[in-house]
Amino acid sequence: MLLHTVKNISISDFNYPLPDERIPRHPLSERASCRLLYLPAGASTPKDLRFSDLPELIPTDSVLVCNDTRVINARIRFRKESGAEIEVFLLEPLDPRDYVLSFQARGECRWSCMVGNLKRWKDYPLRKELSIGGRQVILTARRLSPLEGNAHEIEFSWDDPEVTFASVVEAAGFIPIPPYLKRESEESDSDDYQTVYARVQGSVAAPTAGLHFTPEVLESIAERGVKRYSVTLHVGAGTFQPVKSAEIGGHPMHTEVFSVSRPTVAALRDALAENRQITAVGTTTVRTLESLPYLGRGIAEGRRDLHVDQWDPYRNETPFSREETVSALNSILDYMDSEQTPELTASTSIMIAPGFTWQIVKGIITNFHQPESTLLLLVSSFLGLNADGTPRWKDVYDHALRSDYRFLSYGDACYFSR
Repeated sequence: MLLHTVKNISISDFNYPLPDERIPRHPLSERASCRLLYLPAGASTPKDLRFSDLPELIPTDSVLVCNDTRVINARIRFRKESGAEIEVFLLEPLDPRDYVLSFQARGECRWSCMVGNLKRWKDYPLRKELSIGGRQVILTARRLSPLEGNAHEIEFSWDDPEVTFASVVEAAGFIPIPPYLKRESEESDSDDYQTVYARVQGSVAAPTAGLHFTPEVLESIAERGVKRYSVTLHVGAGTFQPVKSAEIGGHPMHTEVFSVSRPTVAALRDALAENRQITAVGTTTVRTLESLPYLGRGIAEGRRDLHVDQWDPYRNETPFSREETVSALNSILDYMDSEQTPELTASTSIMIAPGFTWQIVKGIITNFHQPESTLLLLVSSFLGLNADGTPRWKDVYDHALRSDYRFLSYGDACYFSR
C-alpha cells in the first residue's frame, strides 16, 4: 500500500554532510549573480550557470508562479523594569483570523506566538513605547491561554486608534532571519530577506528561492513570453521544524494558509490542458500548486473544509490523469464563481515525498535545503531515481558540494525540470 510505504521512509536516507562554511551569513550584493545549478529533463549531469541565465532556460510558452508573501517584523522584544528581556514571536493571527484583517486592525488583536524567556513573564502585561509616523504609541502585550506546540495566545493593544497593527509590527519588531544563520538580524536583512515582488504581509520566513530575482530578470522572462502569476502562502515557523522521528510517518507537517486568485487557477488549468510547462518558484509555491488537485477533488465531492491533509496524496493508489487534474481545477473555478469570490483561501499540510505523483509542477526553482528536512524530501520526489535505482538528489547535492555551491537561505539556486 502506497501510504504505508511512504510513511516508512527513513529520514536518515536524506542526510548529507553540510560544512558550516558552506552556509553564507549574508547574500551576494547582486542577487542574480549567484550560481544556478541547472538540471533539465532527461539530463544526467547538471550545468553550472548564473541565475541571470535563467530567462534563457524557461520555455517561452510556459507559466511561472511565484509566492508574493511578505516577511513581517515578527520578532518583538519587550524589556521589563528589572532589565529582563521577553521576546514575542508572531506566528499566526487568531482574532481576526484573516491576515489582512488582522494587519488592518486598530486598537487591538490577538495572535498565536512563541515566547522567549517565558518563565520571566508572569501574569502582568508588557509594554513598549513606539514612534509611528511622528505619533507616540504605547504597545501592550497580555499573555492569555497556552496553545498547542508551546505557543501562547497573546493579546496586543495600543493606545492610538488611528494606528493599524501593520504599522505597530513595522515599528516594534524586526525581521526573523533563520536560526542557522547564527547571528542577529541586521538592518540590511529588511531588504535582503524580501523578494522584489513581496506584496502580502504575513510570513515569518522568506520564500528564499525568490530572493535571487531582480526586476531585470523578471523583465527578461516576460519579454520571452513567459506568463507570471502569483499565489500567497504565508511561511510559518514550522518550515524550520526538524524531522525528529526515524520514519517520516511520525512527523506532523505544519499547516499553512494559502490564497490563489481566479486568473491564476484558470492559467494553470489552461497550461495543463495544452501541456505547457508550469514552473514553481520555491517549495512554498510547489506546496500550494500541488495541493490544488486534492482541494478541487474534495470540492467536487462536496467537502467544504478547504483543507488538504498531510497524507491525502497517498490514499488513492490510482494517480490523477491530466484530464482529472484539469477537472479538479475546474471544480475550484466553479466553486469560486458560486461563492462570488475572486480569491480562494484554503490551507494545506501536504507532505511531498518519494511516492508522490506530481500533477501540476514541471519545473522548480529552489535553493539547497538542510539535511533530513521535509524540503529535501520534496526535491528527492521531484528528481526521482537514476536508471540504476539510486536517488538523483544525491548526485545533484554531491556535485554542488564538490563545486563549492553555497547552501540554504542566502545561498545559490537550482532549476530542475521534468
